[in-house]
Amino acid sequence: MEPAQALRADARHNRVRILEAAREAFATRGLDVPMAAIARRAGIGVATLYRRFPSRESLITEVFGDELATCASVVDEALADPDPWRGFCSAIEKVCTMQVADRGFTDAFLTAFPDAIDYERTRVRAEQGFAEVTRRAKAAGRLRADFDLADLTLLLKANCGVATGTSEAAAAGSRRLVAYLLQSFRAEHAEPLPPAPPLTLDFLYGSATVR
Repeated sequence: MEPAQALRADARHNRVRILEAAREAFATRGLDVPMAAIARRAGIGVATLYRRFPSRESLITEVFGDELATCASVVDEALADPDPWRGFCSAIEKVCTMQVADRGFTDAFLTAFPDAIDYERTRVRAEQGFAEVTRRAKAAGRLRADFDLADLTLLLKANCGVATGTSEAAAAGSRRLVAYLLQSFRAEHAEPLPPAPPLTLDFLYGSATVR
């Protein structure tokens, strides 16, 4: 893929249109939307799209690279917070807000892109960082001891359910849901729960390698 600064003015314009069209298409139709549909939305030919982005993977990782970096920063901030419980809650709240704002990003985050090395490193760092945020909150006695990372999958799945309708209603529903669940995650007065299901983040979207 050519560096953006090296492209002619018209090519740079096409590149911007492609990224905007792809973002909209991924958010509404998922990562499997045909490349031809993205080209039509951008008002260009399929050949032009493939000259700028030779694979679906290269397009997806370019579209969502900034959001992934933001997600990793959210986890880094939680790790830096001297209050483990506050850091845990903040990470949950911010990630769920991102999920509602751009549902396409959640799908991209959960999909493996083995050829996009920097993207994959950032994604793995975010996942491992959240596991450490969880461990610290438990060690501080604030997060219930039986919280499992599978519960994060359940939370995000539930949040997907309210991320429908108007953006205002979805955001309000997400805030309410997350507040309820964070209260249930507190260690104080925690009642026993059924065993955690064998779920990973891949469960949300049937994550698979994109080619």
